[in-house]
Amino acid sequence: MSPQITPIADTAQDLELSERILNPDGSRIANPRLDPFVADVDGAQLRSLLRDMVILRRIDAEGVALQRQGQLGLWAPCQGQEATQIGTARAIAPEDYVFPSYRETGVIYARGAQPGDYVRMWRGEEGAAYDPAALGVAPLQIIIGAQTLHAVGYALGIQHDGAKEVAVTYFGDGATSQGDVNEAMIFAASYQAPVVFVCQNNHWAISEPVSVQSQYPIAGRAPGFGIPSVRVDGNDVLACMAAMRWALDHARAGKGPAYIEAVTYRMGPHTTADDPTRYRDQDELESWRRRDPIARLEANLRATGDLTDEHLAETQAAADAVAKEMRAACLGMVTRPPLAVFDGVYAEPHTGLERQRGEYAAYLASFEGEAGA
Repeated sequence: MSPQITPIADTAQDLELSERILNPDGSRIANPRLDPFVADVDGAQLRSLLRDMVILRRIDAEGVALQRQGQLGLWAPCQGQEATQIGTARAIAPEDYVFPSYRETGVIYARGAQPGDYVRMWRGEEGAAYDPAALGVAPLQIIIGAQTLHAVGYALGIQHDGAKEVAVTYFGDGATSQGDVNEAMIFAASYQAPVVFVCQNNHWAISEPVSVQSQYPIAGRAPGFGIPSVRVDGNDVLACMAAMRWALDHARAGKGPAYIEAVTYRMGPHTTADDPTRYRDQDELESWRRRDPIARLEANLRATGDLTDEHLAETQAAADAVAKEMRAACLGMVTRPPLAVFDGVYAEPHTGLERQRGEYAAYLASFEGEAGA
């Protein structure tokens, strides 16, 4: 399923070089390569995917609001990338293990995250984000591309154990220029590790456009490592699901790694600390707004008679309920006392640690006089 290697002239051509099942207007087209992988998906399942995407967008909006209100230190929005995250994540088996970057809110949602799991890390609370063992998801990775190496290492462990699980790793277009990602692909190909690489090409590595970073489709790099790849329209949830099912089948069958490039768009800022109006053209933003993944699936379901106003109302109510629970969990978090950072570092008391605790206690006490002045 390797892509045609054609130079990219602009974002419109970039999208046209991608495989799809649903057009931006919601109409369905035949795709002989992808259709067999989603032949079982009926109207009810499509409504479920729509529900997931609507809930994800609401979670994302609540995260931005909480950050703006001073409840979170930072938030990495994923608006516009709902189809890529939900479509691929819903194809992953419970026993598979996921290695995300910091933007995969939809992936942890699909894996069963609880309301507080979305905000705990961004609030700087104890316990990072969630229980990795419960979700089958490694902690969110801030270091760009590092999670790809972790995924390959885990996949080699799967291979050593003779198991049928697959490791899946997500990263952005900017990460593909990192040495870690390329090293991970070399190891995966050399040892035929059961790992799936998912590149969410959202067109912007902070303020650097992908057209500067890569003159050819990113999926075209994978065959150079000996890894088969597919390039899909990342705003088409069916195409994303089909691509992931293909990749998982390939890896699970002992054929080695597979690579997906999902061409999508980051509608918001890189993080809430970023101002995209300084580097992004408004016309480009509007052109991608017309390719909205949620509106696309909704139009398809309307056309087939599988969606009613009642369905949409129920979905929006569910999304609002999740956001309400997320906000309550965030506001209800109790930050540990500063000295608790020393708890649990060693199993037994340690004189060096006690000395450090005393020094830090003295440092904190030095501010008490200032507060009363």
